[in-house]
Amino acid sequence: MKEPSKLDRVVAEARRAAAAREQGYRERALKIYPWICGRCAREFTRANLRELTVHHRDHDHDNNPPDGSNWELLCLYCHDNEHQRRLEAAGDTGNARGGGSGVATHSPFADLKAMLDRKKPGDQ
Repeated sequence: MKEPSKLDRVVAEARRAAAAREQGYRERALKIYPWICGRCAREFTRANLRELTVHHRDHDHDNNPPDGSNWELLCLYCHDNEHQRRLEAAGDTGNARGGGSGVATHSPFADLKAMLDRKKPGDQ
């Protein structure tokens, strides 16, 4: 069996640390706050609790005060919406796959008038 590379080990350790950190603040947030989305007021039970996320108000995942003042519970949909709104406010309307600024650089109809005005062979 092939030995994992140093990069693979570092990435695996970073993922484990992030998962442990997330589990810690998630558990604390679920004990502090009622299981209700802070935006849409959807209520959660143990059956669907996995759809309730912890949102960091200041977007700093390392800022986890013991009183939970930097957290709010949001459903998956409201949480995604919150992050999308922040990206759009920052001017980054690109998506995660395509990246970029989201500003179109190609205008497919730029020469439409010129194309329509050109005479085709046989036109009068």
